[in-house]
Amino acid sequence: MRFVLASASPARLAVLRAAGIDPSVVVSGVDEDAVAANLTDPSPAELVTALALAKAEKVADTLAGTYSDSHPAVVVGCDSMLSIGGEMVGKPKSAEDAHKRWAAMAGGTGELLTGHAVLRLDTDARAIGSRGTTVRFGTPTQHELDAYVGSGEPLAVAGAFTLDGLGGWFVEGVDGDPSSVIGISLPLTRQLLAEVGVNVVDLWPPTS
Repeated sequence: MRFVLASASPARLAVLRAAGIDPSVVVSGVDEDAVAANLTDPSPAELVTALALAKAEKVADTLAGTYSDSHPAVVVGCDSMLSIGGEMVGKPKSAEDAHKRWAAMAGGTGELLTGHAVLRLDTDARAIGSRGTTVRFGTPTQHELDAYVGSGEPLAVAGAFTLDGLGGWFVEGVDGDPSSVIGISLPLTRQLLAEVGVNVVDLWPPTS
């Protein structure tokens, strides 16, 4: 069984590799704004799962015919957004936007929502789900925040922060699943894989 990650995120790839899975990476190229625009007043969980499913389906279509019963595969799509004060935010549009985000987040909490979709290509089985994790933010000084935004990192990630990179210096803690905050929830992915008939340990490399 081949594991295909429908994401360009190096953080998600690193989490999976550290957890014993070396996936194939196929980027979906889905227009996230267009997917969101077609939803009618979605809840935060519905939004991230719809985006994750759209990415997984696009990659599954791309791979149609590539895998067979003798070479089966599962495609995993992911999407993450941060809820601050009831507002869902993705990647900041600019450095100014990142500064504003941190002005709202500093010293407070937010809920990082991650949606996952798992599609099994040989059976057409699918499973979707989401996970929310509370993030407790520190209060960086203006100098620290200028340096962090200047690094470019917060412009590339949902919520304008990372847990596993430079942003980790400014996160006081998380209440919930740390891997979900990084971008792919290992417990949720394990559950969804099981729902389509795949045991995660069978995806690990063989031991000698």
